[in-house]
Amino acid sequence: MTDITTDQTAEDNAATLTRFDDFGLAPPVLQALADQGYVHPTPIQAQAIPIVLQGRDVMGAAQTGTGKTASFSLPIIQLLMAHANASASPARHPVRALILTPTRELADQVAENVKAYSRHTPLRSAVVFGGVDMTPQTAALRSGVEILIATPGRLLDHVQQKTLNLSQTQIFVMDEADRMLDMGFLPDLQRIINLLPKQRQNLMFSATFSPEIKKLAASFLDKPVLIEVARSNATADRVTQVVYRVDEEAKRDAVVHMLRGRDLKQVLVFSNTKIGASRLSRELERQGIKAAPIHGDKTQNERMAALEAFKNGSIDVLVATDVAARGLDIAELPCVINYDLPYSAEDYVHRIGRTGRAGASGDAWSLYSDKDARLLADIEKLIRQKLTPTELEDFAGRGPRHADDTSHTERAARPDRSERRPADRGERTSADRPRPAPNAAPRRDKVDPWFLKPYEPSAPVEPASEPVVSSNIKNSPPVRRAALLGGGSKS
Repeated sequence: MTDITTDQTAEDNAATLTRFDDFGLAPPVLQALADQGYVHPTPIQAQAIPIVLQGRDVMGAAQTGTGKTASFSLPIIQLLMAHANASASPARHPVRALILTPTRELADQVAENVKAYSRHTPLRSAVVFGGVDMTPQTAALRSGVEILIATPGRLLDHVQQKTLNLSQTQIFVMDEADRMLDMGFLPDLQRIINLLPKQRQNLMFSATFSPEIKKLAASFLDKPVLIEVARSNATADRVTQVVYRVDEEAKRDAVVHMLRGRDLKQVLVFSNTKIGASRLSRELERQGIKAAPIHGDKTQNERMAALEAFKNGSIDVLVATDVAARGLDIAELPCVINYDLPYSAEDYVHRIGRTGRAGASGDAWSLYSDKDARLLADIEKLIRQKLTPTELEDFAGRGPRHADDTSHTERAARPDRSERRPADRGERTSADRPRPAPNAAPRRDKVDPWFLKPYEPSAPVEPASEPVVSSNIKNSPPVRRAALLGGGSKS
């Protein structure tokens, strides 16, 4: 790869191409867009779609919620229309476009968008990700698909099982590339890239581009065009960001206070830990607020069920870890709450990008305690914006706690489980054991005096004398000796 360039033509396209009709897309694709109610492209779509249609490599950086998925899926469908056919033979439907995503949720949502945009074409698409049975995925792959959306691990599983052939892949897309590196997918990405043909088109899209991402891009992109709709790592202007100063022990009560006092529905709350997400969800349920957790310890079916319940309004609050921060596309999400400030400042951009999507406005509230000073400073440095903590109105502080509802601090102070011995099992606890007197000498076990004697060599053993043969048996026949099991002999 040579230099990364910013094509002025892309910026000009954003000003002149104001309708999807202007891109020269095939009628079936335009019909699908009309079915979705889409008429005008977003800035990232207006700049990226013409460049991708030219067959050039692209690095696309845009704020979360600005339509990155359509900016690569629409031109991919258009480019593959030349290979579209209605043949029933799987050989006529090889994988021609591969889209990699870091999480199962994002893969599923990208697949839904691709399916919607290609619904009026003969092109086939499929999605493969972990956490579910491979059998239906294998059947879909063997029937033939042109567009495959996958997570890296499950993709390599199918490659190993020889149910997937990538030798005819023409377009390779890496979505949310920075998240893939954060999750440790770099070795898998390198293996996948080595499986692809050398001649192909490469597209990389993400909300943030760190130096590590640019280094990865340099390893496989060929003269890419850098498209940045907004300043790198910027947050959406329509999202109102507020940081509330709250004691660490009072954070759960603060979330309940905000949800009840402002009558919020459809709220996404982020926690840094899986156990924290589960505990907060249980606390909200105790307070009469419909909530559900979504994190890595949940099965894929449980996560999808919780996400679907949140989308259809069955629950009001979804408590998530950063596994759900990327790619969640929830219409009219009014508010995001950071119960914990994220450890990675880039994750803050992605978290609050869940609200204020597609031109709508939204709120992003974060709870801040004294231990979060460094995390807040990192966020301010990244987004180049000062976030001054304020007091939460009409909030008195920590409320009553349930007996089984302990804070992280309390949990950390407990001894390890292996050190706790239940007394009801007949075992002696430390309180039952006799304590030595303060001035008592240390206890010593009795030692056998034999072990204290100096070494004494054994007396030499004299050779045994020849047995005396009685004269009265001199002429008797020889006696046959038989060996015993114990090593002796028997006459």
